[in-house]
Amino acid sequence: MAGQNSKNEAHLKANEEYVPIYATYTDTFMQFPFDREIEASDADVVVSGIPFDLACSGRSGSRMGPKGVRTASSNLVWEGLRWPWDFALDDHLKVIDCGDIFFQYGEPESFVVNAEAHADRILNTGKKMLSFGGDHFVTLPLLHAYAKHYGPLALIHFDAHTDTYSGGSKYDHGTVFHHAVEEGLIDTDHSIQIGIRTTYDPADHPFEVLDAAWVNDHGPAGVLERIKARVGDKQAYVSFDIDGLDPSFAPGTGTPVAAGITTDCALKVIRGLQGFDLVGMDVVEVAPSYDHSEITSLAAATLALEFLYVLASQKR
Repeated sequence: MAGQNSKNEAHLKANEEYVPIYATYTDTFMQFPFDREIEASDADVVVSGIPFDLACSGRSGSRMGPKGVRTASSNLVWEGLRWPWDFALDDHLKVIDCGDIFFQYGEPESFVVNAEAHADRILNTGKKMLSFGGDHFVTLPLLHAYAKHYGPLALIHFDAHTDTYSGGSKYDHGTVFHHAVEEGLIDTDHSIQIGIRTTYDPADHPFEVLDAAWVNDHGPAGVLERIKARVGDKQAYVSFDIDGLDPSFAPGTGTPVAAGITTDCALKVIRGLQGFDLVGMDVVEVAPSYDHSEITSLAAATLALEFLYVLASQKR
């Protein structure tokens, strides 16, 4: 064995084209550089993990979502020129991963304070955010920070549930957009919910809804037409609850609902958001303990990567 190693070393020394490559950032999303010095970085986008699931009403486990999405993203790193785009992402967009938001486990209030402060810190630098939950409650403190910087935003929301329920507890992933509307964080006249397939009151609902049956009948082109008509030129925030996908495409989530949309449809819609004034995105409710072969984590990672390509195409 020692002799074989010597032969290998001699061969490598003789090969002038050999360049050693070290996988330095194996635990980050897409192996982007890990960097907590946000103010000093020249990055365009900051990736954050939000491992909070104390507000879920169904199966817990989405606190492990950020780790699951980052791990699954390693399957997407090799491609370089990602199909169907004709350019490499890092030629036009610089992205860093700053790790996870810290808070005291078991103390939701510490999470709310820290998550909003974390988002404030990033937005103050002029950078955009890509955030991985965590349950859907994590979106509320993020929107608090966004509203300070941008005012009420248009919301492009993918989900099986409207999350506008008013009867929940203080920390509840099903009341996120009820509170966001009440607090003036969202411009409902320019917001839209996609993939809904649970009960809500259409007569007293502030958002336009494209339910899952409508989406499956009309396809991505029909969805994009409605988004464009609704959102227009408003600054928009994308919130993607992974249970918006059918459980056959995303089994690893806390509140799965049958008859959802396909990963293909969702990717085509995200890809079609070129030209919109997008200020940020979160992908939430990935619960790896209920996943199979990383199907859900891979879908979440791919949707997030597609969002980054949209930002890169606009910068390009």
